[in-house]
Amino acid sequence: MPSTIRLHRVFKSTPERVYNAFIDPEAMVKWLPPHGFTGKVHHLDAKVGGTYKMSFKNFTTGDAHSFGGEYLELVKNQRIKHTDKFDDPNLPGTMTVTIELKKVMVGTEITITQEGVPDVIPAEACYLGWSESLDLLKLLVEPEIRQG
Repeated sequence: MPSTIRLHRVFKSTPERVYNAFIDPEAMVKWLPPHGFTGKVHHLDAKVGGTYKMSFKNFTTGDAHSFGGEYLELVKNQRIKHTDKFDDPNLPGTMTVTIELKKVMVGTEITITQEGVPDVIPAEACYLGWSESLDLLKLLVEPEIRQG
């Protein structure tokens, strides 16, 4: 039975910066790959019906896995919904990822729901990977660097 992963964080950042980190290819390769992996965005067309393709490479072994999907919903600075599908036939099925952003007094509350995670991927591995990715996202979106 496929798993559903639910995550919740609050960032000291604006909804706009957090939203952009999910649709900017350069930002995505900086924060989305979990520790020990590098990332590459092969293409990204952030519009409803648009698609994306990305891969993660294990820095130790050099092994890579790729995945991609389609944007189902984009509400600027509020909500992103897309599909995710691995290219590996051993990781079957299509996942749906929903990212919801809400402006709160201290910044932005983010809720992520990933539905349909293939049975062969343990839910705890997903939580660990997402946790590492969200720690990296925090390092990207929280600093306010002004140019003088």
